[in-house]
Amino acid sequence: MTETPTDSNLQVQLGRLSLPNPILVASGTFGYAREMEKIVDLSRLGGIVPKTITTEMRVGNAPNRTVETSSGLLNSIGLDNDGIDAFIDHHLPYLSQQPAPLIVSIAGSSADDYVSLASRLAKQGGVDALELNISCPNVAHGVDFGSNPTLCEQVVRVVRDSCDLPILAKLTPNVTSVVDIADAAARGGADAVCLTNTLLGMAIDWKKRRPILGNDVGGLSGPAIKPVSLRCVFQVASAVDVPIIGIGGIANLDDVMQFLVAGASAVQIGTANYYDPTITMRILEKMPEALRHLGACSVSEVVGTVTSNKS
Repeated sequence: MTETPTDSNLQVQLGRLSLPNPILVASGTFGYAREMEKIVDLSRLGGIVPKTITTEMRVGNAPNRTVETSSGLLNSIGLDNDGIDAFIDHHLPYLSQQPAPLIVSIAGSSADDYVSLASRLAKQGGVDALELNISCPNVAHGVDFGSNPTLCEQVVRVVRDSCDLPILAKLTPNVTSVVDIADAAARGGADAVCLTNTLLGMAIDWKKRRPILGNDVGGLSGPAIKPVSLRCVFQVASAVDVPIIGIGGIANLDDVMQFLVAGASAVQIGTANYYDPTITMRILEKMPEALRHLGACSVSEVVGTVTSNKS
């Protein structure tokens, strides 16, 4: 008979990045955390990933920017943000004081943009890791680095060489082979890959015969994309030696555990934060019980333990 563990270790290791637990909040769905401090105990989170920042201020895409779909949400925000100067002056002081690890999401239109952002953030202190958003479908050239293995490897490598912070590469599912892109990120020196960003989608008002989103197309998130993201995690975990953060439609404990056994060492909660901002807290409360159900004492014991039916 399997001995039932009494204590659970929720700590996870992603390359050079250590996290107290595997439950993070995804970029773009949690603001800059200050808005959530009265709702969520920020100190309990495994990590905070604020809204993506760029070198210069971006006003984002024209409205409409969001539209609800069946079991999902289409968004075309367009990386609306005030730029790195405003982030450093107004948001970083608060974020860097939070007990939870801070993973800053950055995006650029060139490798130089990523290097510049990474170098500046590394000098500030208080940043635990960088997430390279090379997979945003809502801006021009937003997925260039995330859809070409050569460019992906190059941008990850130059950023890694430019600073000492752990590097996470956030990848797109909108490619023929996500395994090839993840392998390129690993070769470039990524400490982990984040799977996945949103799926490219569209909504149409047939009476007006026009797209509903101002940008015509946008990124689909929420429960509708979970099977796709789960498949990406399973495929990459089976083929590439790199830690994985699972993202996509995670809304409850069962979702989290499915991503973990598929091969993710941690997860990010995204769209669910909009309609249930306390979901991360409830998942954390239930995780030890889920581990005990599998006869495990730690998260690492269950990561990638799913057995293929083709084995």
